[in-house]
Amino acid sequence: MNEFTQMLNFSEIRATLEGWIDSHVLVVDNAVQAGLIVLALALARLLGPRLGRVIENLSENRLRHADIQSLLARLAGLSTPIVALVLLWTVAEAGAQSALFGHYLTRSAAILAGAWVIIRLASGIIRNDLLSRIVAWTAWSVAALAALGLFDAAIALLDGVGMTFGEVRISLLSLAKAVLILGLLLWFFATVSSVLERRIGQSKDLTPSVQVLLTKVIKIILVTLAFLIAIGGLGIDLTALTVFGGALGIGVGIGLQKVVSNLVSGLLLLLDKSIKPNDVIAVGGTYGWVASLGARYTAIRTRDGVEYLIPNEELITQPVENWSHSDKAVRVNIPVGISYKSDVRLAIDLCREAAAAVPRVLSSPPPRCLLVGFGDSSVNLEIRMWIDDPSEGRSNVISEVLLRVWDLFHERGIEIPFPQRDLHLKSSDVPLSMPAASGAGQVGEA
Repeated sequence: MNEFTQMLNFSEIRATLEGWIDSHVLVVDNAVQAGLIVLALALARLLGPRLGRVIENLSENRLRHADIQSLLARLAGLSTPIVALVLLWTVAEAGAQSALFGHYLTRSAAILAGAWVIIRLASGIIRNDLLSRIVAWTAWSVAALAALGLFDAAIALLDGVGMTFGEVRISLLSLAKAVLILGLLLWFFATVSSVLERRIGQSKDLTPSVQVLLTKVIKIILVTLAFLIAIGGLGIDLTALTVFGGALGIGVGIGLQKVVSNLVSGLLLLLDKSIKPNDVIAVGGTYGWVASLGARYTAIRTRDGVEYLIPNEELITQPVENWSHSDKAVRVNIPVGISYKSDVRLAIDLCREAAAAVPRVLSSPPPRCLLVGFGDSSVNLEIRMWIDDPSEGRSNVISEVLLRVWDLFHERGIEIPFPQRDLHLKSSDVPLSMPAASGAGQVGEA
């Protein structure tokens, strides 16, 4: 134990630490840098709110897109840290270019401020908690390495670990760059796609099917472009991917046959315009109007508020009733029965009058009422009328017509029958005789 304490020699360690602190920490250069950092933070405190107001005015008066306004609102909230970052980085570069003072402390403060700004922005933009944490840890790790002067060594280490495929070498550094580029491009292209989708949706010169088709094509092109740029960032020649892409396409086509089939079916539906948004359709027992056309499925919303997600492939392979394909006018048939004692011609006139009085029923062609048959207990009539808004529902307009028919029938004495049967009991002249029991004769004989 004594030998161990003698080896440590605490007095020498203390003296070494004091000498290092005196020569590296308690120096005028560090005091100057600390004063510059405090001055930069004070100026940022003064100028930051003014920059925030400028950004808010720009967002409110000139830019109306929701995503851009949200981004500018976050930038306005970070105006003070952003100004501090710019000032600290300017001071650090000035110290690096001149011999008046050092730049280690100012550079470290600028790096930490930059990491904090990036993390705050990412936490507001990225809605995925896991991805937001990954960005935060990455930013703090890079900032710590840069502040400690180990960033270049870490870059060299990542660049030294890799594999060679033919003439292309892929290292951990190039792979990390490609992933970073891909993530940024996907976010940027998603924002651009949403902006274009809103602009296309507001266009009155394009049909709904063309609007959906354009947005799908734009998304596919932008996502493909993002992946190609990321692959190019790895140093891979894109022309060499033609053969590999063909083989990969065959494998993906076999493994994701249903997904690809639904995607292609959705594009076909948009190209031939057989089904469009807001069309009223019936498929497989499901009746409703088309709420949206997706890449994999079509959402059909019923009058009950339930949305059925029908795969696009089923809309291609199964019969589909489209009530508004070429014309939104739809005929509605309503059966009505009257008693045999009632005036049939009067009942027909009243049915036509009741249908014509409903606002949703078209006047051209006018509603009609036909005698369609004679039932067991009623004379069967049928009201035939046309509506041009089937998406508003059929049951409600049928109910309104039947209520008017009920009122008119009661006013004019038209009887609505109900099923009934008459039972007739007839008496017989033949006396009812019961056969004698076989055991009774045997007892009498005894």
